Amino acid sequence: MKLVLNSLAVISSGMFAGVLLAIGVLLGGYWKGLSAVAFLDSFNTFLPLVPRAIAVGLVAVVGLIGSVWLSWEEKEVRTLWLLAVGCIGILFMLTAAWFAPTNGQFAARSLPLDQVLAKRDMWLMLHSLRIVFAAVASVLGIIAVNR
Repeated sequence: MKLVLNSLAVISSGMFAGVLLAIGVLLGGYWKGLSAVAFLDSFNTFLPLVPRAIAVGLVAVVGLIGSVWLSWEEKEVRTLWLLAVGCIGILFMLTAAWFAPTNGQFAARSLPLDQVLAKRDMWLMLHSLRIVFAAVASVLGIIAVNR
């Protein structure tokens, strides 16, 4: 059970970081070259794919919580797993607090067009933090497994 949950935690966190990196590099690079209207059109095209990315992150949560539970008696290992959980937790809080409303604004086209590109740039900058949090969670998991 420990191997399964630790593997889920490390691999899913790394996969989640990879999905987020692909969004940032591939879509972000593409979006940076678009006008406000073209960006909104493109964003709405890709928005239905978001639940697939979130699903990978939720698998990581299952593995991380299970890994914390199984390592509860080992303080150093438990601390590493808790830090990894914290990284994914911050990522999801940032997603719920900022990205979900912003994605809703983009989807509804409720922002004035003259504000769209600045908001897109902020979206991409904050998205890079999500990539870092997911990657750090995976690295912390690797360190925990090797203790």
